[in-house]
Amino acid sequence: MIYPTISEYIESIKDAECNFDKLSTLGPVMDGNGRPVMSSGNFAVVFKMKDENTGKHYAIKCFIKDQEGRDENYRKIADELSNVQSSYFCRIEYLPSELFVDTANSYLTEYPVLKMDWVDGVPLDKYVREHIDSKYSLALLCYQFCRMTAWLLTQPFAHGDLKPDNILVRPDGTLTLVDYDGMFVPAMRGEKAHEMGSPDYRHPLRTEDDFNEWIDDFSLASIALSLKAISLEPSLLDDFGSTDHLLFTASDYRDLSKSPVLEVLQQLMDDAELTRLYALFLLAHSQNNLSSASFRLFNLIKPDKNSFAEENLSTEFTEEDLKDAVEDEFGVIYSKDGKRLLRARKVYNKYAFKIKEGTKVICDNAFYDCVFFQRIQILDIPNSVISIGNRAFWECKSLKGIGIPNSVTSIGDFAFFGCESLKSIDLPNSITSIGYGAFCGCESLQSIDIPNSVCSIEGNVFAKCKSLQHINIPESVASIGNHSFELCVSLRAVHIPFTVNCIGDCAFAMCKSLSYVSLCTFEPKSVISHIGYKAFSGCESLETMIITKSVKAIGDKAFAGCKSLERIAFNSAPRLGEDIFDSCDCLNDITIPKGTRQTFESLIPKYEHNIAESPDEVVLMF
Repeated sequence: MIYPTISEYIESIKDAECNFDKLSTLGPVMDGNGRPVMSSGNFAVVFKMKDENTGKHYAIKCFIKDQEGRDENYRKIADELSNVQSSYFCRIEYLPSELFVDTANSYLTEYPVLKMDWVDGVPLDKYVREHIDSKYSLALLCYQFCRMTAWLLTQPFAHGDLKPDNILVRPDGTLTLVDYDGMFVPAMRGEKAHEMGSPDYRHPLRTEDDFNEWIDDFSLASIALSLKAISLEPSLLDDFGSTDHLLFTASDYRDLSKSPVLEVLQQLMDDAELTRLYALFLLAHSQNNLSSASFRLFNLIKPDKNSFAEENLSTEFTEEDLKDAVEDEFGVIYSKDGKRLLRARKVYNKYAFKIKEGTKVICDNAFYDCVFFQRIQILDIPNSVISIGNRAFWECKSLKGIGIPNSVTSIGDFAFFGCESLKSIDLPNSITSIGYGAFCGCESLQSIDIPNSVCSIEGNVFAKCKSLQHINIPESVASIGNHSFELCVSLRAVHIPFTVNCIGDCAFAMCKSLSYVSLCTFEPKSVISHIGYKAFSGCESLETMIITKSVKAIGDKAFAGCKSLERIAFNSAPRLGEDIFDSCDCLNDITIPKGTRQTFESLIPKYEHNIAESPDEVVLMF
């Protein structure tokens, strides 16, 4: 079966009441930008839905790739899970012809969906990184995981693809497994595996013939050992972890004698629980299962919160914090434990200023309006600072350069707002969020590479960066916010990757030097569905624009004032706002899909003599 694209599913879900068969009471939950809350992977896209009658939330999984025997597999899985009374698994319902989708990919119109209980939680690896400075939280997570492991080892079924992405941590700390495509249930005995799981979590010798209730055992042992080690020594995550694994990789499993992780774990053998989990890992590795071990070996002692000294790493500070604060020789104020830089407004006439070793948080407004700063060095702090607060360097107008270590995970709202002398900044791949307006008004900033760990470009984040000539948008980015690059008057070219779903209002407005915009036009990859109000208005140098097949709507005045725009090619027939080509006096070549002339002539009558139909897709290479 050929399935619809993500953008086609989005359009169908927006009108779910009409397009669902049995689930017509469900409606999409929308985000702040008016888009359905969703996540996507290699085989499916999942939407958050709300039952309008009961108020309960569900996850609706829509498939984008075929899998042999999916209908029968999910029938067997649903039958098995209907008898499972545990928060570790969601209730599911597979509906084979539930959702109507108007797709160009197939003559079919009705497609299967999987209905699941919605789980409020974060993936296990993200939870670990968010709580890396709380040993108690890490220890409690390991305890909860081992409890789940002990339960799973007694069950006649297996998940089949255990990895942190498929393990959600609820707000109360309990765990729930999601994504059941690779599950084994007793009714499947004798079949081959439907999925093999991630190489960084499965046994190195596992094949599709290994399909039974023991296929999770090695994954469980590996993750349990990793969590225990990280809870004892959090720095191991920096040393060996990455965005796609905790500690171990497939290369470690192939030859344990050469594993640098196991070598380091030798130093933690004074902990009895780690030693036991280490032994279970070796047993699972040697036998490809734990059938000969007791599930009780995973029973850890629940950590006592009173025995852990919790750190306060908030970017906000109070008057009580200031009372106990410590002031250094430069007049900079730190928290009593030295972990948070609270305030630095007394520092003047310092060409170079080094933030103290051990600092983990630069608090909100810390360097607010420090107009005499020339350079602040952070790179000398090894894996120390993890968060830069809101307005931390607001209008430090003389600040010319700043280095950010690869321990920082977040940059707050307006963090570098108005740093008009800042010429360059390197953003490490550890950063997962860049706040609203973070670099707005950095007039001297010439180039920026957004790390591939960032999922969205927030509103106003690079607005008024008048010297910005180069911007790298990675394929991790799913949305470009309102006004994000507005008035970047020196920006000449931009490549928007296929992963971007939405270009916000005024996103590139008044980028007067912008002459080249590449929207990824390779279907079915492209998912962009919406180009916002005035998104490219005032881009006076823009000459050519290609609209991808996935685009469903273009906002009012999207290209207004693009005085040099001569050619625009549509590979779709989107909903067009008003005056989208206002003052585009050079526009003389509009290419549209075959059979859509009437639609376009009624929407843009001024250019009806410039419209030509084409049976072929137009592609622009970057």
